[in-house]
Amino acid sequence: MADLLVRRIDDALVKRLKELAAAHGRSAEAEHRAILAAALAGPRKRSFAAVLATMPNVGVDADFERPGTTGDAPHVLD
Repeated sequence: MADLLVRRIDDALVKRLKELAAAHGRSAEAEHRAILAAALAGPRKRSFAAVLATMPNVGVDADFERPGTTGDAPHVLD
């Protein structure tokens, strides 16, 4: 495994890192590894159903009907 040295870190960030490490019961170095791993792991893929479930309810279908249409799909191939 490789080593990583990070220089010129703001004192407030180091303090917060140590606080988080203590809260999670691990060393600052282990906390740093965990933060890097989480940040670089990439986005978690969600199912299409999960994405749809996050969409807000913005009305009923009738709210989106065009005026003057019957609601039938146009016959574009006729």
